[in-house]
Amino acid sequence: MPDLTHLTINSNRLRESLEAMAAIGRTPGGGVQRLALSDEDRQARDLFVAWLRELNLEVSIDGMGNIFGRRPGRRPELPPVMTGSHLDTQPLGGRFDGVLGVMGGLEVMRTLNDNHVETDRPVVLVNWTNEEGCRFPPAMFASGVWAGRMDIRDAYSRTDLEGRKFGDELEAIGYKGTSRAAAWPFKAYLELHIEQGPVLEQENKIIGVPKGILGAHWFDVHVEGTANQVGPTPMEGRNDALCAAAEMIIKVNELPAKMGGGMVTTVGEIHNFPNSRNIIPGGVHFTIDMRAWDDDLAGRAWQDLVKDFESITGRRGCRFRTESAMRIEHTPFDAKLTDLIRRTAEELDFPQHNMVSGAGHDAIYMAKLGPTAMIFVPSINGRSHVEVENSKWEDCAAGTEVLFKAVIDQAAGE
Repeated sequence: MPDLTHLTINSNRLRESLEAMAAIGRTPGGGVQRLALSDEDRQARDLFVAWLRELNLEVSIDGMGNIFGRRPGRRPELPPVMTGSHLDTQPLGGRFDGVLGVMGGLEVMRTLNDNHVETDRPVVLVNWTNEEGCRFPPAMFASGVWAGRMDIRDAYSRTDLEGRKFGDELEAIGYKGTSRAAAWPFKAYLELHIEQGPVLEQENKIIGVPKGILGAHWFDVHVEGTANQVGPTPMEGRNDALCAAAEMIIKVNELPAKMGGGMVTTVGEIHNFPNSRNIIPGGVHFTIDMRAWDDDLAGRAWQDLVKDFESITGRRGCRFRTESAMRIEHTPFDAKLTDLIRRTAEELDFPQHNMVSGAGHDAIYMAKLGPTAMIFVPSINGRSHVEVENSKWEDCAAGTEVLFKAVIDQAAGE
């Protein structure tokens, strides 16, 4: 390819695209609620597909609802360069999580088209389905199916809290595609994303270069006690499932300080049964999210936590059982690609910082298939998955500029 170093993305157009997406599912607090396979998700997909077709990209949708826009290259037989992220959000989520990677990739395609650039390799932009996993757990299972790490039949059978199946809801919004959800070879996968933490802002850096993603372990814990009327039942001898769960949750919170190693743990979801003010709780279901770079440390921590749970429930006359909802080991990224991101940021005079990603991304599954790297930009006050999530427009443009240059580099030659 000719020298394209003089080309730049259109930052105003990038902002307009981000704001157009933010209008779909906008919340009163300035955030976005666009749960996977909701009507809002359908609207966002419709707009995205329309934009892909305006660029004359080859649009395909697979059986998991993943949307691909392929821009041809001079040598179509070569594996493509891929980029993208997701359009679904958390409940009362933010405007940038996921969508920046999709709109940044769209801006890359638009800039290539504007300048009539003919890359050697094809370039593919993807919107992955259900990255968040908040409606249909676990997270990232559409990219997991595409990567051959999950069974599509299992994915279709997953249900939300109202008992609606993923497969049925995918069909209902019209995005159960006809192409097979199966990976193809690729030269590189690059994902642009907001950091979702405070590190870049604290370090006064614009571009984050993660060496990989922490291992993520999700568990469901079910505690069983004895429900009874509150008035006639003495405090002595009660088997209160909620009290047992409360002690267990404190142990989850104390675990990182006990184990060390940069681990983080969170209980983010609690269901109390029968949830009546005058009935002693007979059952509690809560979730645990445990993350660490050291997979062995995470395993030892879980064993330690189970021992604490056994002690607590035994003392309170309760029982408990656990289920593993998701277990993903830490994910290292491709060293050559991360070095490319680092060098590109330096060449563009964007201060960069080496780091790790504490959040999970579809890049986890892509890294199991081929060279993968991510580009981070700062999150204001480190906030994400909430309505006040925000990033500076100029930082979003900087990240997209780095993505553009990296895509051009990877789409050239053999």
